[in-house]
This record gives sequence, C-alpha cells and structure tokens, in this order.
Amino acid sequence: MNAMHVALPPVREDLRDFAGYRSARSERVSGTIWLDANESAWCSAADEDGSLRRYPEPQPEALTQALSDLYGCEPRQLLVGRGSDEPIDLLVRAFCAASRDAVLVTPPVFGMYAVCARLQGARLVEVPLVDGTGDFRADLDAIAEAALSSGAKLVFLCSPGNPAGGTLAAAGVLALARKLAGLALVVVDEAYVEFADTPSLVPSVTDQPNLAVLRTLSKAHALAAARIGCVIADPGVIAVLRRCQAPYPVPVPSAQRALHALAAASLRQTRERVVRTREERERMREAIADLPGVLRVYPSQTNFLLVRVDDPAVAFGRLLDAGVVVRDMRAMPQLGDALRISLGTPTQNDRLLSALTGSAVTVPALEISS
Repeated sequence: MNAMHVALPPVREDLRDFAGYRSARSERVSGTIWLDANESAWCSAADEDGSLRRYPEPQPEALTQALSDLYGCEPRQLLVGRGSDEPIDLLVRAFCAASRDAVLVTPPVFGMYAVCARLQGARLVEVPLVDGTGDFRADLDAIAEAALSSGAKLVFLCSPGNPAGGTLAAAGVLALARKLAGLALVVVDEAYVEFADTPSLVPSVTDQPNLAVLRTLSKAHALAAARIGCVIADPGVIAVLRRCQAPYPVPVPSAQRALHALAAASLRQTRERVVRTREERERMREAIADLPGVLRVYPSQTNFLLVRVDDPAVAFGRLLDAGVVVRDMRAMPQLGDALRISLGTPTQNDRLLSALTGSAVTVPALEISS
C-alpha cells in the first residue's frame, strides 16, 4: 500500500466498496444525439442560450481547472461543491458512522460542522476556544488529546475563525495533523483566508494526506448566491467524497459565473477590493472601539468584526431601527454580549456607526465601489 495513504483515516466500512450513483454524464461517452438522460428534446423559453436543457457535468472540467490554478493544487485534489456546506456534509457522511464516530469542533465557531454531525448521528466533541487577553485561541494540545481519547474521525478548524476572527499557526495545525495521522482527518475551513495576513494551508495537503482545506467563492469573490465552494484533499479522500455526492451538484449558470469571476480582470478587481476591505476593517475597528458601551473589539483577519457591548439587546435594536442588520451572537457559547458586524461599504459602515451613537459620525472613509 502507498505509504501516503496509510496516514488517511478509514472511511466508513459500509462505504468502502460503494460506487455511488452512476449518472448519465459520468460515463464520459461521446455522441451527437443524446437520448440517454430523459431530458427534454426542446429548450425552455427561459433558456436563452440553450445551456439549460442538458444535465451539467458532475465536476465541470473548466471550473475544476480554474479553481486548481487559483488555489495551487492539482485537479485530482479538488472537489467542487455547493459552497462549503456540501463538502462539510460529505466529509461527515463519508467518515462518520452514525452513533459511533465523533466530530470535533471548537466553539464558538461556524455552526454547520455541528449541524452536519447531528444530521449524520455522529457524536459531537467540543474543545472551546480560549478567550485570552488578545483574542480567541485554539488549544491545539487539548484538541489533540480530545480527538485521541474520543476517537474522533474529523477535526474541524476554522482559520480565520468565524466568528472569532483570528488565524491558526500553520506549524501547529500540521503538528496536530501528524499526531492524528491514520486516525482523523483535520479539516481547515479557510472561507476568509483572502482577507488574512497568513497564507493558505493548501500547499501542505500534498505532504500531509490527513489534512483537508475548505475554500469558497462566497466571500472575497462575491459569489455567495452562486454557491460554489470546494474541498482540497488527498486524491483518495476526493474519490470517496465524489462517490457520496449527488449526481449534478454544480448548475451551469453558477459554473459560468464562477469562471467569469476567475478571469484575470475579475481577479485583479477582487484583490483590489480585498485590500480596501482590510483598510476599512482597521478604520472600523478603531471607530467602534471608541464608541460608548463597547467593551471589546476583537482583532480580525476576516471581513467582519466581533464586538462585545454592555447592552447587546439595545445595540441590536438600535441598529435594526436604523435599517442596519448585524449578526446577534448571544446564543453562541462565550458570546452572550456580542454582535458580529460584517464590513460594508464606507457609507454603510458610517450609517452603522451613526446608529450605534444615535448621532452623525464623521470618520474619514476609504471609498469602495459597491
């Protein structure tokens, strides 16, 4: 057996010989008259370019190549899915047997890891983030100990964190993956990494086969409605996940929009907007920290700020009265007095500041086109 694959955690026993659904487009046959998939013989009136009558490629080749080029991996290491949510669900279903295997999470953190674990009937192991003097930190030693003692098959880490906002040191994550080699897959959600100072862990996937990385076009690339994300992992993991995936996960219009967003001119615009968002993040962090009733603004490597306030109900209501919607975090562990504030345009951000103070706010703004 290939030594690289020895380090992979075992897939569910009942899925080891599972071939998955064989769709009409998965056989890679060629022809000129396609009568194999019970599709309509005519285009819909809503189908302007004639691209919607046929089922799409299960994994669009052009999009897979473009994403591989963007993230610096091989196409065989990447699976395109519906945002990051579908890859999360596929990972849990593929590696965790119901009522037996465990998923480890680090609250407060993105809720879909726990949701997918619960839907699969997997046990949930929590190792809370530590709220220190600077920001929230993951205790990687405690995570390793809990994963080993619980027999966790998946360890989900979020870096940059949502809603915590901080990043994990690459050396610590890789050390954790080495400790869990052959036992658990360490999954790093990098939905916000474009806004961070730290580099992606994608290049480490090749040398650390029990490491997987989640990426998405929803945030920095502004394609949330297109629902395009991916998981980057060892080709053996990708093959397992593909067998568990629904037949046609990537709609043609979404793939087309994604390819447009990954063209050179679009990527230049994305990079420019990331720079401006980071500048606006610092402006807002300082401005919010100076507001009455604000207890703490956490450092952020994302496009949002986590803010503690002395009366979150009043602050949240005041913002709603002004037509400004932020995320109420009070139901999450350790965040009973917190709001999560996404960064908008400078004009939108100034409206938020004005609503929080109840008066006009004059803070120098860096204009960002909407």
